[in-house]
Parts: sequence; structure tokens; C-alpha cells
Amino acid sequence: MHDPNFRRSVVLVAEHGDEGAMGFVLNRPSEATATEAVPSLAGLVEPEAVVFAGGPVEPQAVIVLAEFEDPEEAAAVIFADIGFLRADADPALLAGSTRRARLFAGYAGWGAGQLEAELAQNAWIRADALVDDVFTSEPADLWSAVLRRKGGRFSLVATMPPDPSLN
Repeated sequence: MHDPNFRRSVVLVAEHGDEGAMGFVLNRPSEATATEAVPSLAGLVEPEAVVFAGGPVEPQAVIVLAEFEDPEEAAAVIFADIGFLRADADPALLAGSTRRARLFAGYAGWGAGQLEAELAQNAWIRADALVDDVFTSEPADLWSAVLRRKGGRFSLVATMPPDPSLN
């Protein structure tokens, strides 16, 4: 992928249908703390949690992904018990019914057929998502960790420096 927005990024595809797809870059933390950006999230996220740059689309939009005790409390479930926080939810009330949450500014988006075309061109490496990928405490290492998990030739790619010509 030559787009700098997605270089060495791990993207969780959250929705995919006939009209397009949307997802979140999981390994792009910002320097802004989540509670500075959205003070009402103070009881829902860890005190030092940062905002993640979810993608280049609508970077001013705030989206919260959470791991729910009861996935039916999510606005929509993405996989397992990971879902979107409801827009009308009171974060203080949800603190007891979520295991953890992460705040994203913006998202990645594809028009109808665009993601399918990129996959057909092998522009993306596909891997099954794990819950811990969404909430990794080591976002800088997530890309390599996912590739190592795939094994085979991807394990070798995981060890490559960002610019192999400097090696």
C-alpha cells in the first residue's frame, strides 16, 4: 500500500457491504488524551488513554469502540464482543458494562467495490482480528505482531525495516 495513511497500518474492517466499507487504523496513537478530547469519557477509558487516528475520513469525528460485557448494549457489534458505543449512551453508566474502550478520531472508508478491488490487487494482507489487537498496549509493534501471527513468508516481512534500502 503506497498511501501514507495506511503504510504499515493494521486496519479493523468494522462494516462491509454493497455500499462500501469502513474501518479503523488500530496502530496510530496520537498525543492527545481521550479525556482531554472528550471529558465525559473519563470513567470509560483508562486515565492515560490516548486518541487513535482511525483514518483519514472525517478526522474530527469521534468514534468509541468498546469490549462489552453484554454485546447487546453496543450500537452494532463488529466481532466477538467488540462494538460501537451508542451515540446516546451515557459513558459514566457504561463504565460498569464494558471491559475497555478506545477512542478513534476519524475512520478509514471505501466506496462501493473499492475495497474488493484493492483486495483483488493484493494491496492488503488479510488476517483474522483478535480482541487484543483492538486494545493493544503496543501499537507500534502491532503490524509486525499480526504478520508474525500469520506465519510463513509474512514472518519475514514482519522483520523488514520501514525503508529496506537503508539496511
